[in-house]
Amino acid sequence: MTKKKTLEHWREVCSAKPGSEEQTPFGPETLVYKVGGKMFALLGITPPLSMNLKCDPQEALIIRESFSDVTPGYHMNKKHWNTINLESDLDPELIYGWIEDSYDLVVKGLPKSTRQALERGENTED
Repeated sequence: MTKKKTLEHWREVCSAKPGSEEQTPFGPETLVYKVGGKMFALLGITPPLSMNLKCDPQEALIIRESFSDVTPGYHMNKKHWNTINLESDLDPELIYGWIEDSYDLVVKGLPKSTRQALERGENTED
């Protein structure tokens, strides 16, 4: 059985992404992670701990069908976002991959100059 990861663990994972910024635009119960001014993750800190991640629409459906602890994005565009129950028995390696995919999707949609600044390790704050 996989040991459950803590809120602090998931904060560290999201904050470690290049150019990631943690904000609380929706109040203290939801930590929002942005890159280049665009959201790639929302971490709901009231139990049960959950995370919303952006996803390719086709892949989002496949993931939801494959894992009962992944549902359409809570308070988000259900076509492009999934909500993951972080208190479930999902393998953390799966979740790390989904965080990476969400981050990459958002970065891919950023202006070229912002993507280049990220590659150079520069601040991309809007």
